[in-house]
Amino acid sequence: MVYDKQIIQILHSVGEQGIGIRKLAKHVYNLNCTLFAQPDFQQVYAYVCRFLQKHSKSKGSPIARTGRRGYYRLNTRTAAARQLLAELGTEQKEPAEPAKEDKPQTDLSLNLFDF
Repeated sequence: MVYDKQIIQILHSVGEQGIGIRKLAKHVYNLNCTLFAQPDFQQVYAYVCRFLQKHSKSKGSPIARTGRRGYYRLNTRTAAARQLLAELGTEQKEPAEPAKEDKPQTDLSLNLFDF
C-alpha cells in the first residue's frame, strides 16, 4: 500500500533517534490529505501501529524499537533495511533532464499601430 513507502521514508528521514507512533501517523495522514479526500486518522493510526508491530518483531527486522516506549527507527544494520533504503534511493533519484537550449524566437505578434 502507499502508506508502507511513506512510513519507511519518514523513518529514514528521522534517523537514529526515531519517532513516536502518533507523530508518525500524523505525518502519514498529512501526506495523504487532499482537498477532495481525507482519510480517517484512526484508520491511518491503526495501520501504522500494525505495520510497525509486524516489521519490528525480531532482531533482523528492518524496523527497530528505540529505548523510549512507542518510538521506532529504521534498523540500518540489517540487510532488509539496506534493501529498503536502496529501493528508496533509486526512487528518489531521478535522472536530471538535460538543459534545453534557449533559441531566440521570432516575434510573431501583430503590431496594432502599423497601418
